[in-house]
Amino acid sequence: TLYQGSISLASPMLYALGFIALFTIGGVTGLFLGTLSVDIHLHDTYFVVAHFHYVMVGGTVFGFLGGLHYWWPKMTGKMYDENWARVAWLLVFTGFNVTFFSQFVLGSQGMPRRYYDYLPRFHNLHMTSSGGAYILGVGFLVMAVMFIKSLRSGEKASENPWGSAGYEWLTTTPPHPHNFHEQPVITRGPYDYHLCTELELFEGHHKDFVASEAE
Repeated sequence: TLYQGSISLASPMLYALGFIALFTIGGVTGLFLGTLSVDIHLHDTYFVVAHFHYVMVGGTVFGFLGGLHYWWPKMTGKMYDENWARVAWLLVFTGFNVTFFSQFVLGSQGMPRRYYDYLPRFHNLHMTSSGGAYILGVGFLVMAVMFIKSLRSGEKASENPWGSAGYEWLTTTPPHPHNFHEQPVITRGPYDYHLCTELELFEGHHKDFVASEAE
């Protein structure tokens, strides 16, 4: 669905793409652990730790963060700084891979998990993994500050900052307690972007939803 599409690499899309990449790595590395001849060497090593985090963090946390960034304007009525959101994504994505890809290598070299000490030959990769964890932590800190600043002094979000054709964006921002005061009028399907000539779709930071009929 991305091929030849008009894709805007806003922060929600970056987290969605990150989810696909990391969860794929987590799934593929699970094949090694499910193969007896390989798992006998990798069992209870850092390879298992890395695989677990690529599945759970790459698969769950990145998906959650993508949804959080996407729905934040609708939930709060405030926009966050898109530039800082991309910086936070870069730090989180880079820090995560530096942290846990190093552990794939450690596990393949025989480093067992749940050990508080290790042989000198594992030192460099342990330091690399620790450095990645610091980068990951800074990324989450930047994200937290960005969201807090958005709540306090963020720019007011428009009704449909992403230019979506989905029905949920027809309500106010933030929504009323019961979403709609009256039943909305539906004139197209939620995926009929080829019919949405009246939409000025999201581009760059965030553009307001504009209906050509109102012009």
